[in-house]
Amino acid sequence: MKESIRLIEDIRKELLDEIQNLSEEELNRSVHQGRWSIMQVVDHLYLMEKAVTSSLIKSIEHGEDQRVEDKPVNLTVDRSRKVQAPSYVEPVNEPKTLEEMKDRLENSRQDLLHFLATTTKDELKSKANPHPVFGMVRLDQWVPFIGYHEKRHIEQIRELKADLN
Repeated sequence: MKESIRLIEDIRKELLDEIQNLSEEELNRSVHQGRWSIMQVVDHLYLMEKAVTSSLIKSIEHGEDQRVEDKPVNLTVDRSRKVQAPSYVEPVNEPKTLEEMKDRLENSRQDLLHFLATTTKDELKSKANPHPVFGMVRLDQWVPFIGYHEKRHIEQIRELKADLN
């Protein structure tokens, strides 16, 4: 699990570095009709991590044990396949400050890390949750999925930044 935690921490740093030097106006500007702003992408990442952590907790507490093979969650970074975000992780279209979003991201990450610190690797490997692309995914694989999902959206943020000019 240490390797997965290092992965999500490294990718989170990359995300924060990518948005750090943008103005509030740039972060919240919608550069394409019908597409998210950079801040909405960041909000989506927060909502996703919060939702995944919540579902992991529920599965540990109430889920049934099941054997599920490894899934290629690393393919999440492949943006050639569009995936519609579930409604519960779609951001609202209202301006946010960078500090506000950094606080939210820090809180969601701390909740995830606290959960992982209080759960064994065997528990995580014995239960699974459904994913819209990969089917049933073991709980231990949801941790790197969070990182790969952020990495996918870092590429989107880079495209949006290029289009700001």
